[in-house]
Amino acid sequence: MPQPSQHAGVFRAGSFTRGALTLVVALSAAWAGAQAPGVPPASGPTAPVHLAPHNVLQLSASATVEVPQDQLTMTLSVTREGADAAAVQQQLKSVLEPALAEARRMAEAGALEVRSGNFAVFPRHGRDGRIQAWQGTAELLLEGRDIARVAQAAGRVPGMAVAGMAFSLSRAQQQQAQSQAQQQAVEAFRTRAAALSRDFGFSGYTLREVSVQAHEQGAPRPRMAALEARAAADGPIPVEAGRATVVVTVSGSVQMTR
Repeated sequence: MPQPSQHAGVFRAGSFTRGALTLVVALSAAWAGAQAPGVPPASGPTAPVHLAPHNVLQLSASATVEVPQDQLTMTLSVTREGADAAAVQQQLKSVLEPALAEARRMAEAGALEVRSGNFAVFPRHGRDGRIQAWQGTAELLLEGRDIARVAQAAGRVPGMAVAGMAFSLSRAQQQQAQSQAQQQAVEAFRTRAAALSRDFGFSGYTLREVSVQAHEQGAPRPRMAALEARAAADGPIPVEAGRATVVVTVSGSVQMTR
């Protein structure tokens, strides 16, 4: 069976058994020597004595809350290539401007928000290192909590194809899930600290230090190859939201008390 950890009097949850608690206090021989005859007492302020912590328990507890993803982000893109950089840039603008105009017609705060993405023109070099052509790309991002509206807008934007999509949690949904998981994690930490203290023969505990960490685990992103297709002129892009997991972990140390 695993033996109780007694290094510096600190107990770690999950790696201990019942056992006697031993506290060894070492006194400095120099202190006794200072009282010997003929030796003057030390002058100046007395140095503080630091004792190693004892009867300290370290532990952690986690809680998980699963909620549906309620926000969709779709990336639309267009690519052009030509011998002249300015001409390629103008071609991108001629596609992006009407696409933005069409997307803005369906925009609504919170439900569907429209913003520009990457816009770049860069050279394509040949084997001899010389510029053979210029290639450019422009992106349009559609994001919102009204998933049906976002998918419909992506299908109506002219001249651009769906390059990617991602589901996520809105800020309100994330905060609500995190608050719920946090309450559960704190309660689990307190329950475990009280139980472990009793197992060691103590009547209770006091909190020494604690840290709280939260993170979100979402569903896998869809494969890009399945999305690199020309959007239908009048139909929405078929989409299906997944679920996200919010995990909160509370870890720290407590002082076990008699």
